[in-house]
Amino acid sequence: MFGLFKRDPKKKLQQDYERKLQAAMEASRNGDMRANATLTEEADALLAEIEQLKKDGK
Repeated sequence: MFGLFKRDPKKKLQQDYERKLQAAMEASRNGDMRANATLTEEADALLAEIEQLKKDGK
């Protein structure tokens, strides 16, 4: 019954993933390739977590 009020962890991870990609794109546009690479790597890690949650069925 109270599961109705739980937050979806995939939704939060998806938002974080999209923010990281946006920040990476902005860093790339500003010419900061090192920050772009770091942010893209972090976004890939978030995507892996999202995929794992989908696979686990949560």
